[in-house]
Amino acid sequence: MTDKKFDLEDRLVDFAAAIVIFCKDLPSDMTGQYYGNQLLRSGGSSALNFGEAQGTNTKRDYINKASICLKELKESRVNLKILHKVEYGITSKRDNLLDEVEQLIRIIATIIKNKK
Repeated sequence: MTDKKFDLEDRLVDFAAAIVIFCKDLPSDMTGQYYGNQLLRSGGSSALNFGEAQGTNTKRDYINKASICLKELKESRVNLKILHKVEYGITSKRDNLLDEVEQLIRIIATIIKNKK
């Protein structure tokens, strides 16, 4: 049986990879580059910080790293909403990313709440 933590880690890695693929299709103008770069950082950082959380030694450290993961996911969500408003990126990919980031935010927030 697989460990749920690793399932979530895989899901965050898949989200980060989907962000990379999505950003490749953004226009190369100033707006596309700015929001694309921001989205690449926050989307990737959420997976990296969750990975670090799994290696912590204390509950406090875990909550701290998971909270950073949550913050980065929320930043990604706002970025995707902005890109939605200005109609940047492939609509179906963007909508799928928005759906996934909402689910990931709920999952990570619940984990943090249950660890406190």
